[in-house]
Amino acid sequence: MSDLAFYLGQAFNGLSVAGILLLAALGLSLSFGLMRVINLAHGELLMLGGYLAFVAQRAIPGDVGFLAALPLAFVGAGALGAALYQTVIRRLEGRPLDTLLATWGVSLILQQAARSAFGATGVEAVSPRALQGAWTLSGSLQGLTISWLRLFIIGLAALTLAGVWLFFQRTRLGREARAVQQDRDMAQALGIDAERVNRTVFALGAGVAGLAGACLAFLAPVTPTVGMSYVVDAFLVVIVGGVGSVVGAALAALAVGGLSAAAQAVTSASVAKTLLLAATIALLQIRPQGLLPQRTREG
Repeated sequence: MSDLAFYLGQAFNGLSVAGILLLAALGLSLSFGLMRVINLAHGELLMLGGYLAFVAQRAIPGDVGFLAALPLAFVGAGALGAALYQTVIRRLEGRPLDTLLATWGVSLILQQAARSAFGATGVEAVSPRALQGAWTLSGSLQGLTISWLRLFIIGLAALTLAGVWLFFQRTRLGREARAVQQDRDMAQALGIDAERVNRTVFALGAGVAGLAGACLAFLAPVTPTVGMSYVVDAFLVVIVGGVGSVVGAALAALAVGGLSAAAQAVTSASVAKTLLLAATIALLQIRPQGLLPQRTREG
């Protein structure tokens, strides 16, 4: 394999990682941007999506199980997100430290529940036959293979990003959510039900996280602690992109995924993570509010 093929392969892998990071971070960006809630159980919503994808394939053999896995992961994680908001987040509104501790406790409960139900070892969903192959290039790029499954994940992430953007720009509920984010008191004075908006957006973000988990289940085994490894990078994406910014989250996911893949190509995973954190700190020194921060009445 030539050096060019190797680096292009790493760039493609970084793009696919960025797709999963984008799905994981979108929901976090929505809930944090709208309600200023740091949800430490967000990674477990991703984990739930992975397990639901596995269950769907066990219940429905063949390629049909793959088609059922994605919507089941979205709906299941979204339903759990709505329940989490209604029972925990809503009751602790305006108490960020209590919310932080409560969602951490929820994450531990969900991890233990997954360990009891599926065991400590990882489970993995099987991709359909149409996505199991790869496109192998020749000539100067001989040795470079483009996985159909990773291409599918990149496309799904792009479609999800477009769908979320259209939701906030073109639907009434999306416009209400932007109004609540920009000035909650004024939005409520105009008759907007801020609690309903919060619950819907929180559930939407949880559903997108579940979708990320389903995609991850087709790439690697899902374990009870898999969410912990992704939630850190998801927070990095939210902070770098700008809190509450959908487009900023997309740009940050590309940057974080690309930088992580490039660093791992020349060094170890631990050193790559250190370099990524150092680059994030350097960027925040220049742009403390992130790449594309959302403007609100508070700032």
